[in-house]
Amino acid sequence: MAMTKDPASYFPAIEEKYGRPATEWVELIRSSPLTKHMELVKFLKTEHGLSHGHAYALVQHTLAADTAG
Repeated sequence: MAMTKDPASYFPAIEEKYGRPATEWVELIRSSPLTKHMELVKFLKTEHGLSHGHAYALVQHTLAADTAG
């Protein structure tokens, strides 16, 4: 069985590449009026220049944390 990486494991690379802490990206996602996973990924890619993988990891982590309560 293949192990999937925790989305948060990408945070150091995201912080290094884009110069902002992961907490800022998470708050940006939470403050967006968008709610659907791929809408948020597209928003991060088009408006903030994130790669697909980095945007996906941030959105996945944020939505999972928010639904976990």
